[in-house]
Amino acid sequence: MNVFTTDKIRNVVLLGHGGCGKSSLAEAIAYLAGLTKRMGTIDGGNTISDYDKEEIKRKISLKTTVIPVPWEGYKINLLDTPGFPDFVGETEEALSVADAAIIVVSGKNGIEVGTKRAWELCEKRKLPRIVFVTEMDDDKASFRKIVQELQDTYGKRIAPFHLPIRENEQFVGYVNVIQQKAKRWNNHGTVDKFDVPDYSQENLSICRDVLLESVAETSEEFMDRYFEGDEFSEDEIRQALRVNVCDGSIVPVLMGSNTLARGMYTLMADIIKYLPSPDRCKCAGINTTSNEVFEADYDFSKPKSAYIFKTIADPYIGKYSLIKVNSGVLKSDDVLYNYHRDADEKLGKLYTICGNKVEEVKELHAGDIGALAKLNVSQTTDSLSTRKNPVTYIRASISKPYVYRQYKAKKKGDEDKISQALAKMLMEDLTLRQENDSANGQTLLYGISGQHLEVVQNILAEKYKVEIELAKPRIAFKETITKKVDTEFKYKKQSGGHGQYGHVKITMEPSGEMETPYVFEQTVVGGAVPKNYFPAVEKGVAESVLSGPLAKYPVTGVKVVLYDGSYHTVDSSEMAFKVATEQAFKKGFMDAGPVLLEPYANLKVVVPDAYTGDVMGDLNKRRARVIGMNPEGEGYQEILAEIPYLELYEYDTRLNSMTRGSGIFSYEFVRYEQAPHEVAQKEIEAAKE
Repeated sequence: MNVFTTDKIRNVVLLGHGGCGKSSLAEAIAYLAGLTKRMGTIDGGNTISDYDKEEIKRKISLKTTVIPVPWEGYKINLLDTPGFPDFVGETEEALSVADAAIIVVSGKNGIEVGTKRAWELCEKRKLPRIVFVTEMDDDKASFRKIVQELQDTYGKRIAPFHLPIRENEQFVGYVNVIQQKAKRWNNHGTVDKFDVPDYSQENLSICRDVLLESVAETSEEFMDRYFEGDEFSEDEIRQALRVNVCDGSIVPVLMGSNTLARGMYTLMADIIKYLPSPDRCKCAGINTTSNEVFEADYDFSKPKSAYIFKTIADPYIGKYSLIKVNSGVLKSDDVLYNYHRDADEKLGKLYTICGNKVEEVKELHAGDIGALAKLNVSQTTDSLSTRKNPVTYIRASISKPYVYRQYKAKKKGDEDKISQALAKMLMEDLTLRQENDSANGQTLLYGISGQHLEVVQNILAEKYKVEIELAKPRIAFKETITKKVDTEFKYKKQSGGHGQYGHVKITMEPSGEMETPYVFEQTVVGGAVPKNYFPAVEKGVAESVLSGPLAKYPVTGVKVVLYDGSYHTVDSSEMAFKVATEQAFKKGFMDAGPVLLEPYANLKVVVPDAYTGDVMGDLNKRRARVIGMNPEGEGYQEILAEIPYLELYEYDTRLNSMTRGSGIFSYEFVRYEQAPHEVAQKEIEAAKE
């Protein structure tokens, strides 16, 4: 691929609800740009974006794909993101390097949950955006209805640049609102101009008035001319709109048909005309030597620096670190410094990645997106710079995973292979987390949702040829006691020669320190138990609390005092005293009013106002205690509650169902509480089985 300078680059992220047409839009653009000889389809499983076998099988995007599109002397880096919130980490990575967004809306389905989420993400990052309505060739598509809904939701910022023209129920052309001209597609792929149809005149007048009002607000001179009834030239309108679109005060609405590849030329032209090149965007890091702000601002003349926004660690493609150049010009064989790892990285060759195909490039200018192969230590969200000017950039904020399952290998002996495969997947997916819960004898896999973890399970089987079983996790209950007891145990064993003898008398009571498994003290007098056996007695206590007598859960909050016992000069040993202590502990624990403790979490659920009743009702069924509610932005409520961890299992699925995908939740551990009798009995019975 050719080298492009900063002013000729546009970095645009495709956002929208799952299934709205992002990948097919990217496919149509790639086809018209000559990247493919034939336009692929989602059903055909042959698009540039969705090349992974799991994506082809599910017919949805699971990962962000970069498609660099050369277009009339410009390079447009399209970042095609997954629409489903299960894979939000991929979207967040893409947003960290995007300078603008295209929010894709289905002409049939209109504004959906994912559309609103996309808008909120753009608002949060102050990204300029264009709304593109797809499926205009479908009879059920209503451009007018979608524009009206957008304007009702987001106000006067919404400005349709085009209006569709239909003849004999066919999508044949459009009206350009700025030029006030109608255009019809012909068989040569170009357009023929003709008079605006009478039925479009009224809508054209309304849309043009909105545009002119926005243009007038860009300067006092324009405002005066607007009130005097003066006409603006096309160049004046476009210049003013560029300012408006870049600052987000105008959001153009365009439309087309992905399957017919219509509307893409005007979309690409407007991306180039109205969306900012990187050199018009701000970008700053911290110089780690001077602690001063380094204004990179995608300036090619400043010292080299880059940010790693994504890692591909594919067994077929290899390992690539996807970067955005924040300053300077990167060249092959440059050596850059990673401040986070305190290591130099020799870059080797530079690449651009288009779907799953890599192409070598001589250099990457500031603002461009490219890829580096086989970096030794650098990881996603790391910064690269020169040693003379060591810079670090703010790491992208990636969603924390809250849904987890217990997993284990289906085949014995696959554990190492699974561990290696997961290490690669964890490198690629920052919303995936692995945890070894040794206290409960399980290994846990955390993700954004149950579906996310199922996808991971399938990828392990398909790509890495290892299979895991996902199961309901064992909740981290704990056991404790509620009263004081006095107990003893004498361990005596004779089997010829030296025997075994250990005798301990202990008291057990609640320690009051619930964060500490046990407190051990000894008050032995007169040498009833020699001092050299005290460590063995404590070891017996330490091993006993690992798995309690009640339901095999770890013990906490117990005070054990060794006050008496006896020994044998020949037969006593550390082992004998340890065994005696374990048996005494077990007996005493069951006599001391044992109870099961269950972990509670502080839960935050953010949902649209319309669903608060359903969510509150469901939380009550889950033994949650609702603490309060807070308004959270326009039309949203934050519900705060305390809930047992046991009741959080599959909560993501239930919340998604209740709120049609618009609810989100997070939680953190708060404390342990005594489990209700029926819950405790169920766990005790399960332990017996």
